[in-house]
Amino acid sequence: MNASVRRAVAYIAGRAVSGRRASSAYDFSSGKYTNFSGEVSDSKVAVYDFDAGCHVSGSRRGDRYSLYHYGISGHIDLSVKPNGTFSGYDYTSAAHFSGKVTGRSISLYDHGSGEYFNYSI
Repeated sequence: MNASVRRAVAYIAGRAVSGRRASSAYDFSSGKYTNFSGEVSDSKVAVYDFDAGCHVSGSRRGDRYSLYHYGISGHIDLSVKPNGTFSGYDYTSAAHFSGKVTGRSISLYDHGSGEYFNYSI
């Protein structure tokens, strides 16, 4: 998965699970904050990633979000469970991902690269 896709997925999952309004995500692997703006609600996602310079948006049905990342022109499926776990598929990289949200912390496993990535909102 592309770094901007991982970051957006972590930010959206973190907000969806925690219900917190957050204006940034901290990526521990790069050691930097990325500013975000927008909405993550029970019915839709409409956020802007200032580092990638693009929108990520979509709709929610049940526990599944169908997202579109305008920076890479690609679709992302994201499923978020009430227990804080999430999983999905990035169509651009043809890679699955999974993770867990605990408070403000998000751990994401990228099945494509075989690596864990950690974020905080």
